[in-house]
Amino acid sequence: MNEKIAIMTDSTSDIPKDVVEKYGIQVVPLRILYQDKEYRDQVDISSEEVYDRLSTEVPSTSLPSPGDVLELWERLKQEGFTHVLAIHISSGLSGTMQLIENLSHQVDDLVIKVIDSKNISMGLGYTVIEAARQAAQNASFESLCAYVQDSLAKMKVYFVLETLEYLTKGGRIGKVAGTLGQMLNLKPIITVNQDGVYTTHAKVRGRKKSIERLFEIVKSHLAKPMHNVAVCHGAALEEAQELIERIKQHGSVGEVLMSHVSPVIGVHTGPGTLGFVVYQTD
Repeated sequence: MNEKIAIMTDSTSDIPKDVVEKYGIQVVPLRILYQDKEYRDQVDISSEEVYDRLSTEVPSTSLPSPGDVLELWERLKQEGFTHVLAIHISSGLSGTMQLIENLSHQVDDLVIKVIDSKNISMGLGYTVIEAARQAAQNASFESLCAYVQDSLAKMKVYFVLETLEYLTKGGRIGKVAGTLGQMLNLKPIITVNQDGVYTTHAKVRGRKKSIERLFEIVKSHLAKPMHNVAVCHGAALEEAQELIERIKQHGSVGEVLMSHVSPVIGVHTGPGTLGFVVYQTD
């Protein structure tokens, strides 16, 4: 049977729009819930709009609409796709992957493989991009699934926040820890561990020192074989651009991408988020 493979992910992958369009990546949006209205992440609302409204209301976030997911799969079937490789945000951070897995059993005439990236933002996004590149080279579905599983361990994401306020409000860290961190001007550098949950990599005082520590972490990775790097930011464009320029000066860096944190992630991290993913290509 001839395979026509679609690569699917969710809006927390933060993949730049031009890359999504280039490879035909299918992105299902999570949802942002205000008291008076619901928005689809990156479809009906932008990160800037979320940040602008944080002072008046911090919204909640929710999983993709089952209707959106099932509608996407029906469209793919009509377009002749036979297989879907769905790679999603860590199951340790969201119920999205489990939702997709449950819905996949309701669909006939479409082979759907759901993979837990155990990552977020471009840690997820780079995995999806690499899968899409392999699919464009006519890789078989079986080899594609194996390739993705192999690449997951090669993705490491790190980020720093301007404020702990929104992680605290969203219940992602305890109120005492969050308040104490704010008082001490602590800027924890956060990563995602092997179980796919947030963990603190380091604690640094002050914004400038935290960004410098981020760069030191990048450098330690680039001392090893070739890596691709993606820098992600939420309303921190200038700092992101400076970080990219410094990264590009290293000989063992391959591709360098920049992306914007999705509105759903921005709800929990707030403006001033800056991070990167390193992906070992050798």
